[in-house]
Amino acid sequence: MGIIRNGAVAIKEGRIFWVGKTEEFPKEFCLSTGGQEIDATGKVVMPGLIDSHTHLIFAGSREKEFEQRIQGLSYLEIAETGGGILSTVEATRKASFDNLFSLGKKRLDRTLSKGVTTLEAKSGYGLSLQDELKILKVMRALQENHPVEIVPTFLGAHTIPREFRNARPRYIDLLTKEMIPRIAQEKLAEFCDVFCEEKAFTLEESKKILETGKRHGLKPKIHADQLSPGGGAELAAEVNAFSADHLEYVSQEGIKKMAEKGVTAVLLPGASFFLSMKKYPPARDMIEQGVAVSLATDLNPGSSMTESLPLMMTMGCIMFKMTPEEVIQATTVHAARSMGREKEIGSLEVGKQADILLLDIPNYHYFPYHFGVDHVAWVIKKGRIVYPKTS
Repeated sequence: MGIIRNGAVAIKEGRIFWVGKTEEFPKEFCLSTGGQEIDATGKVVMPGLIDSHTHLIFAGSREKEFEQRIQGLSYLEIAETGGGILSTVEATRKASFDNLFSLGKKRLDRTLSKGVTTLEAKSGYGLSLQDELKILKVMRALQENHPVEIVPTFLGAHTIPREFRNARPRYIDLLTKEMIPRIAQEKLAEFCDVFCEEKAFTLEESKKILETGKRHGLKPKIHADQLSPGGGAELAAEVNAFSADHLEYVSQEGIKKMAEKGVTAVLLPGASFFLSMKKYPPARDMIEQGVAVSLATDLNPGSSMTESLPLMMTMGCIMFKMTPEEVIQATTVHAARSMGREKEIGSLEVGKQADILLLDIPNYHYFPYHFGVDHVAWVIKKGRIVYPKTS
């Protein structure tokens, strides 16, 4: 963890200029005009949190499905009766750009209040060229107007839209021949993701989509082995994906191959909790076999309606048997690695972006222990205070 007791951090032009013990702080350093000194006595200072898997932009909500699950219906049963992803697709298609921007801003505000300074955001609730472009352009507009940094991912391969239910190959063609080339051309996404699952996209379809994305400069990610064992983790290793996400049903072979290829495992305890899943991803096996494990909210209206990454950290401890140290790594340096940002963010090192969190807690072990409350005192993004907690 690199704990520095009674430490100090100096920031210059948005980057960390110096870090070490306060008593060793160079005397020749002085505040520039307009600079500010923050007294963090009695607080924990750590890297800004990174939410490595969200579905930030959507319209509508699915609280009725929440009740249906309580009454015993499964996620797949709800989808087969008109609920699920496609109901959110319908609401999102109807929503205007301005409406989606407003909804996204509110979610980013809540995310920031929890200490998140960067998040990965997936499209996937449009499932048409026009609507996927709309979602990704909303992300771009939010990036220009909000301090939380957004890493955009194209997830047109979220599910088969209703209008292509009986024309599956045509939708794969639309994805690979029109949507991916256009989105890459407009530089609206950095990553291409696919929901590789029995009820979504097969291994063969997933590979075709991800390889097409790679040819157009979109880096691969994959929703893998969430609801059934399907070889998604092995495919992630084969295509050199940056991350494989979910992994409740990952195989031992999949874990081994992810470790060999350096694929980050992004685990989503909120979805496991919210869907009352009987099987959790084998986090301890992954960690012991050398896989870097990240935790994320999976913010979405169907299976994890939350913006609280600190709550995911507590769940990671309780449900996945991760230690406080491991869940902090999972939401900072490993989360940065899952999106290729580990040289920029995720730790307090000289030269890195000054994304810094001040927590009103006595030590880092306390963060996941005292759950369900806000411990954030200050959030600094690129050297600028973006969230002062008001009394």
